[in-house]
Amino acid sequence: MIDDRPAWLVKSEPSVFSFDDLWAAPDRRTVWDGVRNYQARNYLRDDMRVGDVVVFYHSNAAPAGVAGLAEVASAPYPDPSQFDPASPYHDPASDAAAPRWWSVEVRATRHLSRLVPLAELRADPRLAALDLPLLRRGNRLSVMPVPPGAVARIVELAAG
Repeated sequence: MIDDRPAWLVKSEPSVFSFDDLWAAPDRRTVWDGVRNYQARNYLRDDMRVGDVVVFYHSNAAPAGVAGLAEVASAPYPDPSQFDPASPYHDPASDAAAPRWWSVEVRATRHLSRLVPLAELRADPRLAALDLPLLRRGNRLSVMPVPPGAVARIVELAAG
């Protein structure tokens, strides 16, 4: 069952990288790089494990919402983009001996039958009772934990 595993929400702007892009990637897999917030980095580096559920959220979209499910497909490792001067995520202060930024790979596992908009997530009393961090005012993290029961509820909402 999906709620037996830890779960994480990751955000991406669909104009930059959408759930459909992930689904179309080789092996439906990609590196989740470019995270440049220390709390989100800590979740990636310290807490995410292979097999954890990933809720893929389209941010800065009309409408924003949950587009699909994935899973963590690799152990955390130093984000290669921090060392690449050609990358928009290059960090010249990063040191290969003590990397500042971390990545995991994610693999798409399930298209939802429809995008579940943020407004619908906010209006759902069951998700509010679960204290889904996405629904907290001011929470702008690109990676955040998802409480037990929330993934199943999101899948129910997608099904209508």
